[in-house]
Amino acid sequence: MRERIVIANWKMNGSREANALWVSNFLAEPVRLSCRTVVCAPFIYLPELTEACRNTAIEIGAEDVNENASGAFTGEVSAAMLADFGIRFAIVGHSERRRLYGETDNRVAMKAVTLVKNGIRPVICVGETLEERERGETPAVILRQLNAVLAVLKPESIGAIAYEPVWAIGTGKSADPATAQTVHAGIRARLVQAAPEAGKLTPILYGGSVTPENAASLFAEADIDGALVGGASLNAQSFYSIGEALCAARP
Repeated sequence: MRERIVIANWKMNGSREANALWVSNFLAEPVRLSCRTVVCAPFIYLPELTEACRNTAIEIGAEDVNENASGAFTGEVSAAMLADFGIRFAIVGHSERRRLYGETDNRVAMKAVTLVKNGIRPVICVGETLEERERGETPAVILRQLNAVLAVLKPESIGAIAYEPVWAIGTGKSADPATAQTVHAGIRARLVQAAPEAGKLTPILYGGSVTPENAASLFAEADIDGALVGGASLNAQSFYSIGEALCAARP
């Protein structure tokens, strides 16, 4: 059975006070979620969050990593540094990193490799822009991004693949469940091609304006194993509700 995961991506948001309140509010919910629950936060807050969430159901992840082990890379953070603080997951290849900072498919793959070498599960983001979608290039774009990773990693080393249509991120627009499932099924087929057994077990998450209102319909699809949640994850109750929908859809 595939693992069910909900991941919060706080992006460049948060404060010590707001983070403590978020954790308190989430843990105050009466029922512990049965799915895996991860919060990916800005680097500076990771040590404090790791301590605050110790012995709870919340795991802490990073929003990015540098692909190099060490050296003259001012402002960067290595996978070994993340591992020092017990970080379990890290996002790589988010569309904002690709678009704003020019990260290539190859660099994303190298980041995933360094995470695996340090015992951290990479959450690898793939997704097409609106222009690529309108040109009918979605399958080719997803396959190109995925193949770069599969050239250097086996599916069993991947923490999750997150399909995030770029046109849906932060826009309030979400891919309808059937459309998302079509893309997820294509990702699943490529993973199984790379590793017939392990490829069946790699979680594939949907990301792109996931909310408590649309989560249940997304999670009803066969190959949507969870969510990478942006804006809605900044509210602990909203994020909990999304996790609750996942648990209900995949008991």
